[in-house]
Amino acid sequence: MLHSLGSNGSGQLGIGHEQDVSVPTECILPGDATPASIATGGNHTIVLTTSGVPLSSGHASDGRCGSVIGASQPSSIGNSTSFSIFVSSESNTDEISTYKHCAATWEASILVTTDGKRIFTCGSGNKGELGQGPGTVTSPQARCILDLADKDTIVVDVSAGMSHAVAVLSDGSVYGWGVGRKGQLGDLKEDSWAPRIINGIPFKAVRAACGREFTYIVSDDKQGQHVVLGTDKWNIRSNAPDSARNWKDIGASWGNIFVLSTSGVLHGWGRDDHGQLPPPGLPAIEKFAAGSEHVIAVSRAGDVLAWGWGEHGNCGIPTTTTGDVTGRCNTLPVPGRVHSVGAGCATSWIW
Repeated sequence: MLHSLGSNGSGQLGIGHEQDVSVPTECILPGDATPASIATGGNHTIVLTTSGVPLSSGHASDGRCGSVIGASQPSSIGNSTSFSIFVSSESNTDEISTYKHCAATWEASILVTTDGKRIFTCGSGNKGELGQGPGTVTSPQARCILDLADKDTIVVDVSAGMSHAVAVLSDGSVYGWGVGRKGQLGDLKEDSWAPRIINGIPFKAVRAACGREFTYIVSDDKQGQHVVLGTDKWNIRSNAPDSARNWKDIGASWGNIFVLSTSGVLHGWGRDDHGQLPPPGLPAIEKFAAGSEHVIAVSRAGDVLAWGWGEHGNCGIPTTTTGDVTGRCNTLPVPGRVHSVGAGCATSWIW
C-alpha cells in the first residue's frame, strides 16, 4: 500500500484529485502493484514496481508519463490523478517493458532496463536533459540514449537532479548528461546533449546522487571515498567530510547532501534555511529519502519522520508560518508497518 502527501497541482500524488494534502493519503494503483522505487519530477511521478513494471501519474502531455495502453499515439492528456501502467515501447504497441532503475529531472523520465544494458528517456528538457542528441528538447515516446549491449558492464545506479542526470556503471565509470555549466558533469563545464563519461573520478564509483547544481559520487562503503562535482554554493563541496566510510545510503536535495551510516546516524551538510539538515536529537535512522528541500525518514523504532521545507504539506503538520519544519521533525501518521519511503519536489511517499 502506497501513501503520499505534499504538492499535487498536476495530480502527481496519484490520489484521485489535484489538491495538496498534509496527511498520508492512499494512492490509486492498478491491481496489486507493489512499489520498489519512486522517481519524481516537478509535476510527475514514476513508480517502479517489484515486478519491474513502471507506473506514472501527474502531468503527461509531453510523454514524460509514457504512453497510454491501447492508444495508437502517445498520451495527449494534461494530467493523470491516479497511477497507470507506463508503456515505453518505441513502437505503437501495448508492449510493457520492465526496468530496474528509474529517475526523473524536472520534466523528463529516465528508465534503465532490467538487464542494466540500456537507458531510456522521455518527456521534455531544453538543455540536454533527455540525452537524445543536440536540439532534442521533447520526446513523447521513450528512446534509448545509452546501449551497453556490446560492453562488459551494466548500469548499477542512476540519479537525476532538476536538469542533469548521471548513470554509474558496474566498472566504476560514470556517465552524465544535461546541464553541466557548473561542473556537475565534470571538468568540461558545458551542457551535454548526450551521455558522456565523467573523467577524473579518482576511485571506482558505486553510487551517485544529484543536487540542483552538483553531483555527489561515492565508492564502496569500506573505502569511503567520495567527491562532489559542481558548485560550492552553500559550501556543498568545501564542507564535505574527509570520507564517507560505512555509509548505508546516500541522498541529495537541491542544496544538501545526506549520508546515512550503518550505525543509523544521518549526516548532512549544505543548505539549512528551511531546516533541511538533520535536526538535533534525531533518533537512529533505518531508511531515508531526500526531496527538493526536505527529508523523510524511517527511524529504527518504525516511526516516519519529516523535516525541512513543508509549505505544500509534504512534511505533515504543524509547520511554521513560512511552512517549514525546522530544528525538529514531525512524526507522520501511517497505518501498518512501513517498508520504505520516498521524496520528491515537495512530495513525500510511504509504502
